Amino acid sequence: MSRNVAITAVDGHTGSLIAELILTDGTFKRKVSSVTGLALDTDSQHCHDLRDLGVKIVPYNPGKGFKQAVKALKDAQIDAICLIPPAHKDKLDISLELIEVAKQANVPNVCLLSSAGCDISERDKQPRLREFIDIEAQVMATKGDPSTSTGHSPVIIRAGFYAENLLLYSRQAQEEGVLPLPIGTNHKFAPVALGDVAQVAAHVMTGTGKHGFADKHRGQLMVVTGPMLTTGDELATAASQALDTKLKFEDISPFQAKKVLKAQSDSDEAELEYLLEYYSLVREGKTNYISTTAFHDVTGVHPQEPPGFFKVYAESFEKKPASKKRKASGK
Repeated sequence: MSRNVAITAVDGHTGSLIAELILTDGTFKRKVSSVTGLALDTDSQHCHDLRDLGVKIVPYNPGKGFKQAVKALKDAQIDAICLIPPAHKDKLDISLELIEVAKQANVPNVCLLSSAGCDISERDKQPRLREFIDIEAQVMATKGDPSTSTGHSPVIIRAGFYAENLLLYSRQAQEEGVLPLPIGTNHKFAPVALGDVAQVAAHVMTGTGKHGFADKHRGQLMVVTGPMLTTGDELATAASQALDTKLKFEDISPFQAKKVLKAQSDSDEAELEYLLEYYSLVREGKTNYISTTAFHDVTGVHPQEPPGFFKVYAESFEKKPASKKRKASGK
């Protein structure tokens, strides 16, 4: 059965990569008839690239664009939607509205991309992380709503800290040979490659069973982290080995981290807040775990190790003149 897929936030890194993967990898491409992308910024480079691949880009204006989005999903006969909370200060409100769009369009299969750590975050200390719990709750509530078929076949993917966020510190790596992170010196975390998260999402979105999504995916809450727990020192060591150059970890304060992020990233303020909150989870010891079982079960392969990540992005970390501002990978 061929599927008509919709993906939100395709003007961002995550949504665009999932859409690209579905349309360029034969494993997924043969299982879909069409891909529709909802975007806040339809003029973004991601949207231009996706149009070239055949994605129908639909502008989504929060509030006033509600009816247009519902009509677009109905017209395209969308039967599976990947809900990606956008990198926006109003992430929660927009995400809740997109869930309502899916309900009005009666999209039965819903895959939500959430965040690892949201369940152990605290609302007063990590409000941006905690927003994902509110979004998850709204997605799960649709399953018991008799007025819509949305939520009949749900999947939630809680993605860990994207390794690509380390690219924000390429300037320090290039100019000073340091990796400055506000994570303390004792606790660990397991960065995950964005491509690995996209692989899981693509498998879920194109998997089919008699109840919608494939039976091995349907109803699952999947936590996807990288396969290697590292302290800051161990992360710098992995980078040094991969790059054949000396890179040292520097533990910096949250205040310093905020200054660095603001100076080197053009991401939305809310996304920078999210990153700082995730770093605080690391300092509190709440990320001392890996979760790769779902990745193995869904893809059948091993997730990317940190040395592999640094080899892929070697040019970004090699010594050269300071780079331009980067966007955080975000959610």
